[in-house]
Amino acid sequence: MRGPGDQRRRGRGGQAADAAIQAREAAATAFYDMDQAQKFLDGRVTVFEDLDAAAAAPVRREFAGLSEAADAASVAYISVLDAHDLDDRDRSPAEFDAARRAFLASTERLQQITRNLNGFAERLAPRMAQLEAALDQLPPRLTAAREAVAAADSAVRAARAAGMDAADPEAELARAKEALALLSSQGLGGLGLDGAMRKADEVRVIAESARLAAEELPKMAEKVRNALASVRTRVDVVANRAGPVREAMKVLLRAYSQACWQDLRGAPEAVEAGVERARERLNEAAAFAGRAEWKQAQQALTAARTELNGADRRAGQVTGRVTELEAVAADPEKPVESARFAVRDAQRLAMAQPGGAAPHHARALDALVERLEHAPKRLTGAHPDYWAYLQELESIKTAAGDVVTRIRSERAGGGS
Repeated sequence: MRGPGDQRRRGRGGQAADAAIQAREAAATAFYDMDQAQKFLDGRVTVFEDLDAAAAAPVRREFAGLSEAADAASVAYISVLDAHDLDDRDRSPAEFDAARRAFLASTERLQQITRNLNGFAERLAPRMAQLEAALDQLPPRLTAAREAVAAADSAVRAARAAGMDAADPEAELARAKEALALLSSQGLGGLGLDGAMRKADEVRVIAESARLAAEELPKMAEKVRNALASVRTRVDVVANRAGPVREAMKVLLRAYSQACWQDLRGAPEAVEAGVERARERLNEAAAFAGRAEWKQAQQALTAARTELNGADRRAGQVTGRVTELEAVAADPEKPVESARFAVRDAQRLAMAQPGGAAPHHARALDALVERLEHAPKRLTGAHPDYWAYLQELESIKTAAGDVVTRIRSERAGGGS
């Protein structure tokens, strides 16, 4: 049924008026469709930015271009609407026809932009589906992070209540809480889905580390108490070696040439100084333990052990040197036999190769045989340099072992 206005338009514009009105209605529909597509895509792009911050920039740029075109088309559509008042009874058929053409052009432009918006939405859809599916993984990670922080908080409070110095795990817990607060305040914004999940995992790992550290404090306290006793005992043991070391040095000075002991000069004093430093570190450890500063106590005990190891090693070098020199002085041939066995073993392996020993291996082994023959000639004078003699024989054994290693490597295809 037509209204009075329609009758008036029919009276003057006729079919041209009807066509213009139809074109205006089509343009209005196209405008509505484009507006809905633009709003829908704007929401999807915003969600995409939240979920995948790293890939958001090109998506936002492309949408900005489409949105700009849509805004321009909207302005143009409204301008056409304002320019063509189809309710004006005084319009001529030509004016109605011009309005129709204008609305048709606007409709085509609006529909084309809507197709562009929908096409972009379709291209974005697969990645959005992946991101939204992955989004299901975030809540359990957030829950795990919050639970880890709560557990760490309980462990730190328990350690404090037991009189432990929980400063380190407490600092770790503070880091976890700060990261969790950041995650809670920012959400996905600025972090992206991957960033949010990484942050949640980071919170959980830090909190678990803090919890373990807090729970370890009582165990550490027991370890420190036990270690204090054992290190104190070892200090006494190493200190008791100072006397034998001084006696051993006297033997070296009296019975052997300077070359046999000059590298050990000052060893007794070094042993005593190492023991004294170990005592100082031990006293520091005991003081730290008295204040329940277990980590610092443990570090002081480690330093004490290091000092004792150095002193013990130095003492062993002196007493061991006397033992070695006395043995070689009593039987100079015995260490030669050991070196000779190593050279012969290398010779047998070299000769067992296809075609016999390779020339470069044969030369190396001949040189070792010659060194073996000349080694005893070092033992001359009233105080032979037994130490240089032993070092030369040890060097020959090492060189023979190197030849064996090279032969086996070549056999395995490792080259010469």
